[in-house]
Amino acid sequence: MTARGLVGLDIDGTILLQDETLSPGVAEAVAEVRDAGYEVMLATGRSWSATQRYHELLELTAEYAVCSNGAVTMRRVGDEWERWHVEVFDPKTVLGLLTERLPEARYMVELGSGQRLYTQLLHDWTLDNGREVSMEELAAQPVSRVVVVSPEHDEADFHRLVAEAGLNEVSYAVGWTAWLDIAPHGVNKGTALERVRDVQGIARDRVLVVGDGRNDIGMFEWAVDGGGRAASMGQAPEDVHQVAGEVTGHVDVGGLATVLRTLL
Repeated sequence: MTARGLVGLDIDGTILLQDETLSPGVAEAVAEVRDAGYEVMLATGRSWSATQRYHELLELTAEYAVCSNGAVTMRRVGDEWERWHVEVFDPKTVLGLLTERLPEARYMVELGSGQRLYTQLLHDWTLDNGREVSMEELAAQPVSRVVVVSPEHDEADFHRLVAEAGLNEVSYAVGWTAWLDIAPHGVNKGTALERVRDVQGIARDRVLVVGDGRNDIGMFEWAVDGGGRAASMGQAPEDVHQVAGEVTGHVDVGGLATVLRTLL
């Protein structure tokens, strides 16, 4: 039976508070919407290894999960999960442009298999089964994402860097603690959610997506363009609010729970 609608949820700053506990009322609201017949799934910048625990914590029954800002879509097969759709690109040119301008930054890539390679240990990143390698090895094979961490640079610096380097052949987002996350060209959470929506036969105007960051802009545009709904969390930057069709409360006061209950 086709679900009543598709609900795509960001994790950090939407489901989770900064201390990684659940936003007020989210567990209960997710359960209510799920039990009302909606397909509630995660759409996050996190890798699958850092996403699965929240899929299980929220007791989601969705068959799919969008990870790595849309570059990886996971699918449940029985009790296991498979990498159902993975987008990759050649990172050589991007890494070359970036290392010229940020030689002291820390770099990481995520391979299509999910393994992570990094030049130096990155704090606040899940590096299970990761491996420290040289820059040459980092650039040696196709990847689903490139992450650049440079604590001494802020968001404005990263935006200026992207313009100077001419990174127009890849998609990028600046993380909330100032890192640059680079995906294959034209790939974002919205492109992945569209693939899931199409497979599941859910009408485009039966979509709700919720997030708080610039990496959510792609899925906001996708939802609104299809006649669906996009809600930005109260603490989101103004340019994110402008793309969303509506604004809900701050994550600290359960903004996600508020917007989810409008479906009931």
